Amino acid sequence: MNDTYKLILKRRTIRKFKQKRIAKSILFNCLNAARLAPSSANLQPLEYILVTKNLNEVFNCTRWAGYLKDGAPEEKEKPVAYIVILSNQKINKNAKYDVGLAAENIILTALERGIASCIIGSVNREKLAKILNIPQNYIIEFIIALGYPGQKSVEEKFTPFKNQRFLTGFKGSIKYWLDKKGVLHIPKKELKCITHKERF
Repeated sequence: MNDTYKLILKRRTIRKFKQKRIAKSILFNCLNAARLAPSSANLQPLEYILVTKNLNEVFNCTRWAGYLKDGAPEEKEKPVAYIVILSNQKINKNAKYDVGLAAENIILTALERGIASCIIGSVNREKLAKILNIPQNYIIEFIIALGYPGQKSVEEKFTPFKNQRFLTGFKGSIKYWLDKKGVLHIPKKELKCITHKERF
């Protein structure tokens, strides 16, 4: 088992962070990894805003953990850095694949250095664009929250019922939850449920 595969197996979304600064060199490593991600037709429409100072301004534009009643981090659990992923609409109006590839490079580079992450899609984009002075031809795609982990997150397996492959055909729930110790449990489909050999 190689190190990259181990890292992928270890990766979980974290929403509570220690209040320890991340070295700028690590954050720029994350950005450099994003820069080198594959890009459709090599158009490279993505740009990034690194935020390490006005953190509350970004936090106040986000919504956290829709499945949890108290899923948002408390004051002393908030991220210590954000990377805002932007796409330049003049270059490519549909950069969603580029965004996913770049985001994965960022979170794996961070995790290799002991830093946890949460990709946030629930964002007040209009408000944040004004705060960060983002030009109109750019779209805020995602925000990646970063920090040293302040909680533990584990995988939970669940399996579809026989001959059913839709969401309603699964035992249990796709909803993540916190146990009494504050450990986050994340249901994931088993490999056998999503793999087809030769044909569907």
